[in-house]
Amino acid sequence: MLLGRLLILVALCLLPVLARAEPSELRIGILAFRGAERAEAEWEPTLRHLGANLPEYALRAVPLDLDGLAGAVRDETVDFVITNPGHYVELEAAEGIIRIASLAASAETVTARNVASAVVVRASRTDLRRLADLRGTRLAAVAPEAFGGFRVAWREMAEIGIDPFDDTSGVDFLGFPIERVVEAVASGAADAGIVRACLLEQMAAEGKLRAEDFRVLDGRIPPGGGCLTSTRSYPDWPFAKLAHTPDALAKRVAVALLTMPVRDGHAWTVPVDYQPVHELFRALKIGPYEYLRHRSLGQMARDYWPFLAFAALAALWWLIHVARVEVLVRRRTEELKAAHEEARRRRDEMEHGARLALLGEMASSLAHEINQPLAAIANYANGCQRRLTAHTDPEGVAEGIGQIATQAERAAGIVRRMRAFVRKRVPEPHILDLNDPVREALGLFQAIAARRGVTVSAFLADGLGMVRADRVQMEQVVLNLLQNAADAMAGRDDRRITVSTWGDAERVRLSVADSGPGLSAEALAHLFEPFFTTKPEGLGLGLSLSRGFVEAHGGRLWAESGPDGACFHFTLPRLREDAS
Repeated sequence: MLLGRLLILVALCLLPVLARAEPSELRIGILAFRGAERAEAEWEPTLRHLGANLPEYALRAVPLDLDGLAGAVRDETVDFVITNPGHYVELEAAEGIIRIASLAASAETVTARNVASAVVVRASRTDLRRLADLRGTRLAAVAPEAFGGFRVAWREMAEIGIDPFDDTSGVDFLGFPIERVVEAVASGAADAGIVRACLLEQMAAEGKLRAEDFRVLDGRIPPGGGCLTSTRSYPDWPFAKLAHTPDALAKRVAVALLTMPVRDGHAWTVPVDYQPVHELFRALKIGPYEYLRHRSLGQMARDYWPFLAFAALAALWWLIHVARVEVLVRRRTEELKAAHEEARRRRDEMEHGARLALLGEMASSLAHEINQPLAAIANYANGCQRRLTAHTDPEGVAEGIGQIATQAERAAGIVRRMRAFVRKRVPEPHILDLNDPVREALGLFQAIAARRGVTVSAFLADGLGMVRADRVQMEQVVLNLLQNAADAMAGRDDRRITVSTWGDAERVRLSVADSGPGLSAEALAHLFEPFFTTKPEGLGLGLSLSRGFVEAHGGRLWAESGPDGACFHFTLPRLREDAS
């Protein structure tokens, strides 16, 4: 009894070992277009790499021809297949196989299209140079279903008006291996042969023929290729799983393929787009698109009337939907235009209000500045009147009248600048030197600075460069910065403002620095928000509007603070010389 239990326990322990000793078989069907032995040799590095990455499986290559491979897929006697792109598209449509990787030109450069055909003739056939010369000749090919061995060339011939079945002396389908086609051309049994591109070069390298004995019609080497072709190129061979193959296994195989180093010229990449192959089948009306050869419009209408009716209803619904959306879009557009116009009007009102508020803060200083020329005018007028009464010093009278005119023009200039600054207007960007509005602002601010005991130093760079900006808006920005700097230094002994400009190849910059106490962290965080102010009677609009003006011109306005005071900067894009 005890011995029996021990035997059972030993058997249970040995079961995993025995299972590992007999790995499951993994069958990979391969299209053997050059024979079974060549197929096994060509794909041996890929199978060896997969075997190393899936040690629990015993990999077995199953080389077959086109019909045999299709039958193996249909009977599920293989788990994966490696075949040409045309055969893959047919099996995909008929049996539901799915590509998990595609063959690439190299590991470094993934070339999506590497499959093409070469139409070969004997070099002595001087009458055959182009595909158009094949009319009336005898052709040789592998099989009607062969992709690179027939169908790729068939499409090129069809596009120049040659039907290989009707416009030639016939097509001999010789079957695999594909070398038979070249042998038929060499022996004269066929005038021309359709083979996969690079076969001629491979046979020459193997010593099976002399390359100079043959010629490729319309021969050309495609970009990234090394062989002569007669046709356009198509995606390379895929590695595909069958419908019954577990997804987890397919995922492991795909990962192994994508990490496989280049061996014997083979490299794998993610599945490429096989739409060009579908386009070939559709153009020739073969394979999955063979129905295009036979069905008339009436038959299609009878077969698909439910779908056509649904499509008609869908189209009607779409038209109604489009019309409704058009009406809604037009209505919404009008509402947005009205809202935009209202926002613009409010913005203009705020801008005008901010200028009036700024002028109000400057009113007493401006009044003092105007009083100076008015007082001078009064003094000169009194002096002239005394001289006229005394009938003496006519030269002094003339000089006094000249001084009166000068002071009157000075007062008028102050009034003009004030009126230009405060009137409602539409912004008009012009090409200008930023130093010009800066000087205008400094002129308006001069009286305020004198009354408040502020020393203003200006360092305006020569050759600053031109910008595209609205003069009055830029003047308002500078005045706001000057006024804020003066307010920040109120009550301090040292009151200095430094205005400087400079530029480089990309932008111009203005800086306004003061010797005030600087800005707190909270003020820096909210400085440019509308209605935020640190002044007891401030509106909180000046800096917000100033930033809006600068950003509307493609520039940037920001502030910095330190122990020696605050500094405001703004930049504007500099115009290139050819733009100005």
